[in-house]
Amino acid sequence: MSPWDNNRVLEAWETAAAAEPVERALRLLAAAEPGLAHEELWALSIGRRDRRLIELREQLFGDTLRGFAECPHCQDRLEYSLSAAALRTSHSGSGDQNLELESEGFRLSLRRLDSGDLAAAARCRDMDEARSVLVERCVLAATRGGSAVAIREVGEAVMARVAGMLAEADPMADLSIDLDCPCGYRWSVLFDIASFLWAEIAALARRLLREVDVLARTYGWREADILAMSAARRELYLELAL
Repeated sequence: MSPWDNNRVLEAWETAAAAEPVERALRLLAAAEPGLAHEELWALSIGRRDRRLIELREQLFGDTLRGFAECPHCQDRLEYSLSAAALRTSHSGSGDQNLELESEGFRLSLRRLDSGDLAAAARCRDMDEARSVLVERCVLAATRGGSAVAIREVGEAVMARVAGMLAEADPMADLSIDLDCPCGYRWSVLFDIASFLWAEIAALARRLLREVDVLARTYGWREADILAMSAARRELYLELAL
């Protein structure tokens, strides 16, 4: 990934702002890795996609990720921090090869979830339907006794095993963070790097545009010249302008 300057941050933000969450994550990756074709980005497993997003986040904002969660027991707001590097290394997957599952006489060939699957699930009416859609889309082939069978013939017990195998095969796709509240309550929260990174990029873009607005109106400078300044120089000019 090549380094991002302020102009690139604003371009990526502008390109992704109006997109749906799944497409937004891929537009950020496209800005970071312009050599990857659109089809390649959509075909990335969610784990590989999110690992790349974490790498982009490290490049832009550093290793430490700080978040907040409300304790379900006492409703206090708890701050937590994560290491981006630790997330990448401790949740490594086993590759992109297809998976094989044998259960209750069925033999299934599976693939890992990708962004197309998430987009399809987002169009579902409820969580149960979305879960079924995700699992069914990942079944490439199903046989019993050497003969092909329809997915609907497999049964819920086998499909539950499919869901478990998919989660184990791509742990980066479903990151859970264990939290401990001072009140003694312990629980887990899902960590979504795509939405986390987007919130940070959007906040940075808004801050940069506010700085451009103030300095352009005060000194008549062009946006490109203001964005080319170091953060320290812009901050000093802002202090003088205000």
